This record gives sequence, C-alpha cells and structure tokens, in this order.
Amino acid sequence: MSLPDQTGKRVPDATFKIREGYQWAEKTTDDFFKGKKVVLFALPGAFTPTCSSTHLPRYNELYEAFKDAGVDDVVCLSVNDSFVMNDWKRDQNATNITMLPDGNGEFSEKLGFLVDKSELGFGKRSWRYSMLVNDGVIEKMFIEEEKPGDPFSQSDADTMLKYLDAKIPQSVTMFTRPGCPFCAKAAELLQKHNLSYEEHVLNRDFSIKTLVALSGSTMVPQVFIQGERIGGAEELEKHLEA
Repeated sequence: MSLPDQTGKRVPDATFKIREGYQWAEKTTDDFFKGKKVVLFALPGAFTPTCSSTHLPRYNELYEAFKDAGVDDVVCLSVNDSFVMNDWKRDQNATNITMLPDGNGEFSEKLGFLVDKSELGFGKRSWRYSMLVNDGVIEKMFIEEEKPGDPFSQSDADTMLKYLDAKIPQSVTMFTRPGCPFCAKAAELLQKHNLSYEEHVLNRDFSIKTLVALSGSTMVPQVFIQGERIGGAEELEKHLEA
C-alpha cells in the first residue's frame, strides 16, 4: 500500500448521493469545494471507536477556531451511505460538521486513499487523513502512517489548526451540582475570561464515585483545564489571575 500525498493537486471529480430529509439529492465535488476554503478529514467508518471518541468530536468542538482562521466549512468524509452518516451526526451532536458520504468510495479511490479493510469485515474504506482545500486545490495533507491497526496522530483537528497558525482554545471541563453558589461563581469567572466549558452535573452526568476517581475529592465545582485539575472556584480564580 502506498498512499500518495496529493498536495498541490485538485480534488478529484466525484458524485455523491446525499439524503436530505426524505429525498435524495445528487451533489458533486464542486458543491463542497468550489470557491471555498475547506478542511476535510476522512476516517474509516462512522460509529467506530477512534472516529467517535476523538476524531469527529474534536473537529466539532474546534469549529469556531477554524472559522476564525478563515475556513468556510469543515467536512467529514467516510465510505458510508448517507443514512449512516446522518444518524452518526445526530448521535454525536456534531452540528458544526458537514457530512460527506462517499458511499461508493468513488472520491476516495480517485484520490488514492481507498484501502482494503476486509480483515475487519469492512470491505473497502478510506484511509485516515485530513487536508486543507482552497477552491478545489489541495493546499496541505496530513496522512496517517502506513502501519497496521488504526494509527491516529497526524489528521487530528489540533494539528490542522497549528498548520493554519490559529489559536487553539483551551479545553475546559467543570463538574457541578444544581444550586451550588461556588459552581455559579466558577461559571462566572470562566465567562469573564471568555472561556467556554463543558459542564457535567452531579447525579445526571456523573456520580460521586466518578468525581472522586477523577479529582480525589467530593467537593464541587471541580474544574479541569487542558486535562489539568485546577480545583474549585477559589483555585480557579487564582489560576486565571496568574
């Protein structure tokens, strides 16, 4: 297997069958790339582990950073039919991502990235990669290493944003409980510093056991920034001041 870096070339002409509502629509490569600056990431399959836990969610999370960097659209391509791609988008709540179902593998094959995954029962699928496309011309590709398994270290959203010289927002998670005044203060501090955050609520999204396992404490709020435990509202205020 040899995967050709297509940097500098035009994206291949292909036709895609798209399910829109209760009707079929036929779209072409031009519909997705002509006159636009597009980031496309391709992956082996919808609902598969790495694709669902990391690849798609991170691009969706960082969508605004891509927009700030001048990107018009972020597109996810997989050799799956439109029904599967639409259901996966709903399941992932990936509202920011345009799904591109390469159901027949036409685009992937013409690009040179259709690979045989028969050992997994997948048949022909796309190799994992990402690319920046400017008005139909591939400006940059990030291609995963050709080795067994499911390598994933090059085509992630953060790598593409670094190439675009864009600011990567800090990843913030906060564990709270309803009616907690310290949680409200922490939320106010994060908003004051323009830090968006993902909130997890006690007895809805997590249990005390989970909180203790993550933070070593039963106290809320517990704030994590870039995976680092900051602590409660007081510790967060000191961290932000620093």
